[in-house]
Amino acid sequence: MTSQPNTGSDPAAQDMSPEEIQAVIDRILAKDVPARKVSTPSGDGSGTGKAVLGKAQAISRLDEEHSTYDGDQQDLEERRALRRRAGLSTELEDVTEVEYRQLRLERVVLAGLWSDGTLADAENSLRELAALAETAGSEVLDGLVQRRAKPDPGTFLGSGKALELKDIVMSTGADTVVVDAELAPSQRRGLEDIVKVKVIDRTALILDIFAQHAKSREGKAQVELAQLEYLLPRLRGWGESMSRQAGGQVGGAAAGMGSRGPGETKIELDRRRIRTRMAKLRREIAAMKPARETKRANRRRNEVPSVAIAGYTNAGKSSLLNRLTDAGVLVENALFATLDPTVRKAETADGLGYTLADTVGFVRSLPTQLVEAFRSTLEEVADSDLILHVVDASHPDPEGQIAAVRKVFSEVDARKVPEIIVLNKADAADPFVIERLKQREPRHVVVSARTGEGIAGLLKAISDAIPRPSVKLELLIPYDRGDLLSKLHESDAEIIHLDHVAEGTRAVVMVREGLASELEPFALND
Repeated sequence: MTSQPNTGSDPAAQDMSPEEIQAVIDRILAKDVPARKVSTPSGDGSGTGKAVLGKAQAISRLDEEHSTYDGDQQDLEERRALRRRAGLSTELEDVTEVEYRQLRLERVVLAGLWSDGTLADAENSLRELAALAETAGSEVLDGLVQRRAKPDPGTFLGSGKALELKDIVMSTGADTVVVDAELAPSQRRGLEDIVKVKVIDRTALILDIFAQHAKSREGKAQVELAQLEYLLPRLRGWGESMSRQAGGQVGGAAAGMGSRGPGETKIELDRRRIRTRMAKLRREIAAMKPARETKRANRRRNEVPSVAIAGYTNAGKSSLLNRLTDAGVLVENALFATLDPTVRKAETADGLGYTLADTVGFVRSLPTQLVEAFRSTLEEVADSDLILHVVDASHPDPEGQIAAVRKVFSEVDARKVPEIIVLNKADAADPFVIERLKQREPRHVVVSARTGEGIAGLLKAISDAIPRPSVKLELLIPYDRGDLLSKLHESDAEIIHLDHVAEGTRAVVMVREGLASELEPFALND
């Protein structure tokens, strides 16, 4: 008797043959090799810790990174001028000399908490952290997820798990621990005192990536402001070695006369310098804002529709912009590869002009410092007429990406803007996942920026969604006013009918209000 596989109570699964079931299993295993889980006993009664290994799922696994629409990608060559080559070092420590300084390529261990949701959600979050660490130039050696109801106020993981983490750090030779949360200054200090290596949190890692990838003057100022806002409450002093202003019987722990210090301590001086620098950066960013506002006001005055491309980081926004407009902006299989917004002009099939703006990518728990610092850039999304919300359909948790992006939309008052969900990377996504997303999001388009699949449908969706000229006029334009006829052929008007008669050019057009007032003297009043 042949044994049948256990398919549970699902009637659809019971109707499948063993070969079909095996084909589904093979496809799933080929799509995502499961992480190796190693259960360890809990040291503080808070559950088990699970080591999570495997390639970061936030990074695409496509072999071909670029298409012919991405251009020469010269900026990418500059960014990749220094790359880690594991196994080539002959030193005990992996240190690469660059000019006259030494650049340490860090070896990191990841740590996270599973406090709510499912284990798969916690592992996906840790794999995304691994992708962030790899983007920052580090080598991820190991990962640890702990089951715990809430973080420990002293060490985040608890004293027992912190000691286990110390053993992992020593056995792997790591020099940095990255925690998948934003640590309080006391938690970071307490964890560093136990594991004896540098500890950084998710926010510091994202800020480091932003600092590496910012290119424009405004982008660099925004990132530096966010870094200083994060650093200010986390400055660490040098204990009693720095003098304070005190005297008499209270000076120097009641040391008596002669113990009065000169005044401000080193940490107070640092805080004052940081606040001064932050005030200067805010003034510089405010001074850059009018230029962006002028360009935006010019587009509004000419009533040019604007379309913003937004979405989760590494969802394919820059690739989509290159496919639609041949912009040639940088494309890299990394998180936060492009930060500076790029605006390009495009036209619908019937000649109506609009602008496409590529914006900074979002991520779960995007640091509030970055949202505030990049608010002037994110205003491009809030002021647009249409948002192309790009989603990586091949990601393990696309619904979580959509929720994270919409949370940022709410913070910048962009939820009122019409939105089209663009399910990108259809060539690499599971058809069942695409169908599930199509059922959840009624206004959607399925595309592949790499192969060009669905681009025609996306262009039609943009053409149908952007504001179109609303004033209908019937005109008789004299032949000596060819300038007006030329304006009708530009991208802010739709020509319904055109006929040349003895008196001039007779036209039935749809125009915007600004052009309608200029053409009013030539309107026919039937």
